[in-house]
Amino acid sequence: MVVIETVLGNISDPEWAGRLAASEVDVLEIDQWEAQKSRFRKATAKGAEVAVSVDRGTYIRDGDVLLWDAQALSALVARIEVRDVMIVHLDELMHLAPQVAMRTCVELGHAMGNQHWPALVKGDLVYVPLTVDRKVMASVMETHHFEGVRYEFVSGREVVPYLAPHESRRLFGAAEGPVHSHTHESYATTDTETGRVYGRPPVRVHQHPETDAHAHGSPPKAGFTHDQGG
Repeated sequence: MVVIETVLGNISDPEWAGRLAASEVDVLEIDQWEAQKSRFRKATAKGAEVAVSVDRGTYIRDGDVLLWDAQALSALVARIEVRDVMIVHLDELMHLAPQVAMRTCVELGHAMGNQHWPALVKGDLVYVPLTVDRKVMASVMETHHFEGVRYEFVSGREVVPYLAPHESRRLFGAAEGPVHSHTHESYATTDTETGRVYGRPPVRVHQHPETDAHAHGSPPKAGFTHDQGG
């Protein structure tokens, strides 16, 4: 059992990138919830057992170098899997009448709260980690047809570089475990009064321990947006 008590660096650092280019690299794959912990045990991709025990308040980031053996030219690097994210663009609201923009923001916040979606507002963007199938989230957005609002789905890895550490923890740590919806597009329907999405026939939304199980389709390409306005 190897104990990891500190983070040595990150592969985004040119010095470490050059050092690891000619080294044998093992990978510690962790999810976004494990990355919030200061203590946990896990096996690496090559089967080595490691125990992470870093200081409280220290959070492992994607690409962190956890172990380095200069003589053997070997290293252990963290790889963090994060959820895909729906990005809601609010910039076009600035071109609408103030009362319309205010109403749209309230309606958007109400709809997201009704779905219990965690969200992070940064400038004129709202980041929402996927907590249900993206088809269900798209159905909610299309049903409400928020004026002056566009949205797109992107990989969480594309979003992380634009977030401060505390924002990343708030965004991805707020999504409590991998949730997979069995509400498929052909059965998804939305209550026009409450905005809640449910299935027809009745379905159950439940948790799977494995994040990749039962994946539906391939993620849309980054930058593919839906125009919700006029």
